[in-house]
Amino acid sequence: MQEPTTIIGGGLAGVEAAWQLAERGLRVRLYEMRPVRSTEAHVTDRLAELVCSNSMGSTLPDRALGILKNELLRMGSLIIRTAYAHALPAGSALAVGREEFAEAVTAAIGGHPNIELVRSEVTAIPDGPTIIATGPLTSPALTAQIQALTGQQHLYFYDAMAPIVHAESIDMTVAFRQSRYDRDSAATAGASNEEAGDYINCPMNKEEYETFVDAVLAAPKTQLREFEKELERYFEGCMPIEVLASRGMKALAFGPMRPVGLTDPRTGRRPYAVVQLRQDNVAGTLYNLVGFQTNIKWGAQEEVLRLIPGLQQAEFVRLGQMHRNTFINSPTVLRPTLQHRERENLFFAGQITGTEGYVGSTMGGLIAGVNMAWLLCGQPPLTLPPTTMTGALLHYITHAEPKHFQPMKANMGLLPELSLPVRDKAKKNAALAQRAHEDLERRLTEAAFEALSE
Repeated sequence: MQEPTTIIGGGLAGVEAAWQLAERGLRVRLYEMRPVRSTEAHVTDRLAELVCSNSMGSTLPDRALGILKNELLRMGSLIIRTAYAHALPAGSALAVGREEFAEAVTAAIGGHPNIELVRSEVTAIPDGPTIIATGPLTSPALTAQIQALTGQQHLYFYDAMAPIVHAESIDMTVAFRQSRYDRDSAATAGASNEEAGDYINCPMNKEEYETFVDAVLAAPKTQLREFEKELERYFEGCMPIEVLASRGMKALAFGPMRPVGLTDPRTGRRPYAVVQLRQDNVAGTLYNLVGFQTNIKWGAQEEVLRLIPGLQQAEFVRLGQMHRNTFINSPTVLRPTLQHRERENLFFAGQITGTEGYVGSTMGGLIAGVNMAWLLCGQPPLTLPPTTMTGALLHYITHAEPKHFQPMKANMGLLPELSLPVRDKAKKNAALAQRAHEDLERRLTEAAFEALSE
């Protein structure tokens, strides 16, 4: 008899992975350390507990999370199906009754004949088929084991995430492309302003800069939870902008907003200060604000960031934050199938891989579960095209620049551009959603994928 697959973690990813394996006739041993050992964020011992918001985001078919949910439903997701079964009135968002949802998931897993639920902490990585889905608050003992496996430089304990914007929402009549001291000028000689330079720069004069600093200092900040208090001892290379700003009016201008080596083409002079944006995905549709990690509350954060010239109408796909989070450097550790690069029967899934949010975590669990099942049955693992939201998110976390890798949620900017550009945003999103649907169906048909029955 084939040995059971060990799954570590009873959150959304671990549960989804267990279900995918068990429903395909394979035995699973699912470990959840609660209530034997709790975490700083959980309050119950139920599986798939939603520890933050009870919302799983948009259900609209032409929005990123709507597309991702539909893809997961098509592939037989237990989590998404159960979430819809326990949905609360929330307009075009999927809000879930926390207790009923977790109870239903716990009952489904606990009652499955192919799943053995073990309430115990795992402190070492097993040798057999294993899926690690321990989430952002992995226990210290297992964290040490993962660190030993991946190497210290490939495991992170804190998110210091800078905001990310859609490139097309940046006002390029104000912003300009240039690297400091034109370091990439040889590679872009003869290029237009839209093509030259590795960075997009948003220039500020003295008045704009001082207004921005005052707003940063006045904005409300997120209060850290007790287990995140050590974040208050920030290290210099990852200082929140509000902490830097508190050191003096010119601190940001000598830090992440330093203007040296840059020339504003509108004035022919160096700006007083500048916000640099770095390309964040291969397609060049997303840019992050360099060095702009912050604990400013999200509502106020958008207002503050829109004071930056060139970003007044920016569309933010992620806002800045700093919080405790254990995650691996997936581009250096994982294959797009979520397998470890050097051990094919070891998978990672969920937030520990850098997929942000409930639906992204569920997606990782589903893909890891399906691919483990196919591996054990002698089939090649499933990969989905990057034109699908599932494939795009997996492509991002396994192909991002390792040096700057940070967790990412599903967003439309991850999808490759259409072959025929569409300028109208609503029509463009509809076309991207339709392409994602068609390409998913084509790939699943090619792979002879059979979705699980309800």
